[in-house]
Amino acid sequence: MSRRPAAVLWDMDGTLLDSEKLWDIAVRELAREHGRELTDETRHALIGASGPNALHILFDGIGVAASPENVLAAGHFLERRVTELMHGPIPWRPGAKDALGMVRDAGLRSALVTNTKRSLTEFGLDTLGRDFFDVSVCGDEVPHGKPAPDIYRRAAALLGLAPGDCVAVEDSPTGALAAQAAGCALIVIPCEIPVPHAPGRIHRDTLVGLGAEHLAEAMSALS
Repeated sequence: MSRRPAAVLWDMDGTLLDSEKLWDIAVRELAREHGRELTDETRHALIGASGPNALHILFDGIGVAASPENVLAAGHFLERRVTELMHGPIPWRPGAKDALGMVRDAGLRSALVTNTKRSLTEFGLDTLGRDFFDVSVCGDEVPHGKPAPDIYRRAAALLGLAPGDCVAVEDSPTGALAAQAAGCALIVIPCEIPVPHAPGRIHRDTLVGLGAEHLAEAMSALS
């Protein structure tokens, strides 16, 4: 018999919001600040990565030393540029708003779980609507961001739940690893890059039509 989850834990960039395209603009501009062009391979490696890890991946990819000065300056550049871009409209991913509403209508709890730092996540919440979430946890609020499980364990704890009572919804390999390492059930909705199939992962092409039965399917895959 299918088990109903107690909560859904949502990734933000690429899952609920099509904001990876805004990050793409910013990281490519950052590479050009160093006189380099970002390859698609390096760009794809950045998707879902936590802030400090992402900057080291970027500098390694463009062949520039990840000195403390470069990392600090790059962090400031990205925060300023992404803030500028997020002041404009942030597009939703297909079906995301209806999926959030479905979870609320089903009486389930909900958390936003993102590697993006708090100052930038607040812009995302302005678009998404805070009423959809009981809690939110950001990458700069845990010891280690995704792919470490810290952020999902923290979200479940704030909800007063075990990770195994929650379904995570993710779009990236990094996020999928974090959710499963924490012990969550998992629905994968790939966005910019493919996510490998693996035991315990329920794959869907889109959030369009997501229903309570699909959450129960993910819980069954976990067990």
